[in-house]
Amino acid sequence: MKLLSEQKFLKRGTTLEETLQGIKLIALDVDGVLTDGRIGYGGTADEIKFFYVRDGSGVTMLRRAGIFVGIISGRRSRANQTRAAELKLDFLVEECWNKWESLLNIAREKGVSPNECLFIGDDMIDGGALANAGIGIAVGDAAEAVLPAADLQTDAFGGHGAVRETAEWLLKAQGKWEMQLRHYHIPGHEPTI
Repeated sequence: MKLLSEQKFLKRGTTLEETLQGIKLIALDVDGVLTDGRIGYGGTADEIKFFYVRDGSGVTMLRRAGIFVGIISGRRSRANQTRAAELKLDFLVEECWNKWESLLNIAREKGVSPNECLFIGDDMIDGGALANAGIGIAVGDAAEAVLPAADLQTDAFGGHGAVRETAEWLLKAQGKWEMQLRHYHIPGHEPTI
């Protein structure tokens, strides 16, 4: 994870570390974040998208840790809907052209302040949400033009572990990583009886 700017935190009179502790909701773009941005078409009208399984595991760990996770996408797709249902996401907003406004509405519904939200995006349509959420994270291969709106950038590319990288980073910062290791019975981290 690479720090791009601390200006947002300085303006709020806080730090990145303090903001991290309060994150309660994560909103994800789909194309270019949960996928590598490619869209395929077969013999039907349905789109074909490929999702990285470890990103899904990261989402599951975040939700298990009590963090709301969902999708805000500019596109409507059966693939988005299927993946959201499979991961039991807390929200799914499609055909969204103002992602910051949608994020504000979702935060209000969930009883979370905008500063307690983290948004992950990759392109221009994500700029408002990246710039205004508590923490805005651009994926490793995000469009250059959107980077000034983000606070951080993942090492991993969209659809190739950027969401998982963010999940591990946040869970470690919030002291919730050990709980995940115990859940999966990782040697040396067995659950206490």
